[in-house]
Amino acid sequence: MIGAGQMGGGIAQVLAAKGHEVLLNDVDEARIRAGIEGIAKRLARDVEKGKLTPEQRGSILEHIDPRPHFQDLDVALAIEAATERLDLKLDLFRFLDRNTPPEAILASNTSSISITILGAATTRAERVIGMHFMNPVPVMKLVEVIRGIATADQTFATVRDLALSLDKTPVEVRDFPGFISNRVLLPMINEAIFALYEGVASVEAIDTVMKLGMNHPMGPLALADFIGLDTCLAIMNVLYDGFGDSKYRPCPLLKQYVAAGWYGKKSGRGFYEYSASANGTPAAVPVAQR
Repeated sequence: MIGAGQMGGGIAQVLAAKGHEVLLNDVDEARIRAGIEGIAKRLARDVEKGKLTPEQRGSILEHIDPRPHFQDLDVALAIEAATERLDLKLDLFRFLDRNTPPEAILASNTSSISITILGAATTRAERVIGMHFMNPVPVMKLVEVIRGIATADQTFATVRDLALSLDKTPVEVRDFPGFISNRVLLPMINEAIFALYEGVASVEAIDTVMKLGMNHPMGPLALADFIGLDTCLAIMNVLYDGFGDSKYRPCPLLKQYVAAGWYGKKSGRGFYEYSASANGTPAAVPVAQR
């Protein structure tokens, strides 16, 4: 598992919970430790809620091993969950191609980048596939399984069956920018940001309309903060560049927030400001648009 952040840690957790041996990698040991600590905290909450026994928690953690370096890996599957940057992912896939057995499948958790392009960077394009989990991984059932133009049927079948064994619902998707989830979701979020940018309504009003009027569990601006505004911008840029259609143009306000370092929940500020409440849980307060 390449990447020990929110997505990579979640994927490692669900794999380990089904008895798979997981090697967890990131750019340094501190990030790997933080990833394992995050998994341990989530499992501890499940124990408190009676969803797991302490023994089950311990067993899951025993199946996750830190791996600061990933040369010469004897693995059947490598899943990449690094930052949504094409150059970074290409470098990782070239490295994985050189350092895993020829029969190993190389999968990406990318939410928008072409699987065909990633496969072409390797000597085994037929064994390269997209395996896009949803956040939070332990809770969300969907996995988009994206076939590049060269992905073999057997590779798809193996990954589909793995997703089913993890109690997920795999959905086959063709390799187009944004696939299905983000091709539909991100333009909606971007349009909500345009509505704020144009002064149509406040942050709270926009989110309230979508929650109460459309029965969404979370408003689009709060969801953007949860995803990360930098990630939202990266995906919109992929859609805009991939289709060449102005309807995918990122809102200037989104670009401005990212330039300011206001990435959402992970940075403490986005369309909402985040602080710890009295009981220690994050409290979100809408930020007035200036």
